[in-house]
Formats: sequence, C-alpha cells, structure tokens
Amino acid sequence: MRNSIVRGVLFAAAITFVASPAYAAKCGNTGAGFNKWVAQFKKEMIAKGYSRSNVKSSLSGLKYNSKVIRLDRSQKSFKQNFAKFYKRRTQGMVSKGRKMMKRHAKTFARVEKKYGVPASLLTTIWGLETAFGHFGGKKPIFQSLATLAYDCRRTDFFTNEIVSALTIVERGDLKKSQMLGAWAGEIGQTQFLPSRFVQYAVSFDGNRTIDLYHSVPDVLASTAAWFKGEGWRRGQGWEEGSHNYEVLKGWNRATVYQKTIAKLAREFERKK
Repeated sequence: MRNSIVRGVLFAAAITFVASPAYAAKCGNTGAGFNKWVAQFKKEMIAKGYSRSNVKSSLSGLKYNSKVIRLDRSQKSFKQNFAKFYKRRTQGMVSKGRKMMKRHAKTFARVEKKYGVPASLLTTIWGLETAFGHFGGKKPIFQSLATLAYDCRRTDFFTNEIVSALTIVERGDLKKSQMLGAWAGEIGQTQFLPSRFVQYAVSFDGNRTIDLYHSVPDVLASTAAWFKGEGWRRGQGWEEGSHNYEVLKGWNRATVYQKTIAKLAREFERKK
C-alpha cells in the first residue's frame, strides 16, 4: 500500500511540474549553456520533492549530445511516401510476427481478455518498434533526455520526459544504470517514453516487477494498457476514420507510421 501511495504522489508531482507555465532553467540551441541548465534543473527537481540521491545520481556527469540533436532534426524516414515506408519497415515482419503470436499465444490471450486489445495490433507495435525486442537501443536515457529538454525545439515535451524518468528511478522501477534506450529516451521492447511508462507500465508475469526490457508479458500488457487507457474500444476495428484509429494515431504522430500500424495489424488478422 505504501509503495502505491508513493507512486501516486510522485506521478502527481511530475504532472504538476510539467503543467507549470515556465521553468527557471533556460533552453539553448548550442551546448554552451548545457551545464548551467543541468545545475538549475537539479535544484528545481530537489525543490519539487525528488530525493537528492536520485537527482545527484541520475543527473550527474551528463554531457550535451549533438548527435541526438541531429537525429531529432532529421527523422527522414517519416518523410517518405507510405508505400516506400511500409515496404522498408515491414520487410520479413509478417512471418516473424506470426511465429511470435504462436509462441506467446497464451500471453496474448490473457492480455486481450483483460485489456481488449487484439494480438494483431500488439504484434504490429512490437515488431515495428524493436523487431520484437532485438533493437531497443543502449543509449543512456538521462543524457539523451537532458540534451533534448535543454534544446529549445521541444523543451516542454522533453522536460516532461526527463521528470518522468526521474520518477521511474524514484519509484524504484529501474535504476539509473538500467535506464538505457533509443536516442529519444524510449524504454523497452515497445519503446515507451518515460511518461508513458509512469502512467501505463504494468507487471504481468507474476513477479510484481515491471520489466519492459526482458519480460514479454510485461511488454505486451503495458502496451495494451496504453491503448485501453487512451480509449481503445474492445471488439471494434481500426479503419481510418474510426474511433480506434484515432486512438492508434496517439501512438506515433507520423501519418505514414499510423497507416503502417493499421495495415500491418490487418495483415496479422488474416489467416495464413
């Protein structure tokens, strides 16, 4: 019970911080002011109630990562036309996905029973995000998020994410050393941003520990929890214009990605 209360308080603190209209730490478009930004941000987090040990451990030794900024600026694949994007991203995925659906059939069934999200959709997300757990990324999440939060392009968005990352460590879900992921700070086999992890990640394998890196039940259930939490309607389709398609669009802002999710999930619905 106490752990649940702590989780709730920290989640509320994160939301309160992000809702604030201004931050004392000033953004910048070069690395010149990064260290000053980090120092000020540490003070703000301690003032918001995060433990000094967590703040010191998680936010010390961070360096401005210009490669992360370049990646954030480019993302050229999302500018491709749908046919080219779909072909490139889904090559060989249908056969592999069907094998994963068969291998984890009992888990998919349990997840769908609880959350109402079909295996076809979860398999699609799992495959597109990390090729079923093979390419999750090993970049230090705090360094990536600090760089992106300091950068002026999307400072509010990524400040939210680094606050949520601190919440994950504060709650005891992950240690700083375990916080490794993609260049934009995504976690685990379906690439949860920290804010998504804080709100929706669950343990579904019986050990009460959330593990989106190694536990397939946790990965699938957490992904389904996101869809259900965002309004997914059990038993309904996801054709463009439908309610469920609008929910699906919240997973990724890129139109080609949204269309790819919908089409590939329909492919998994078909019989061999």
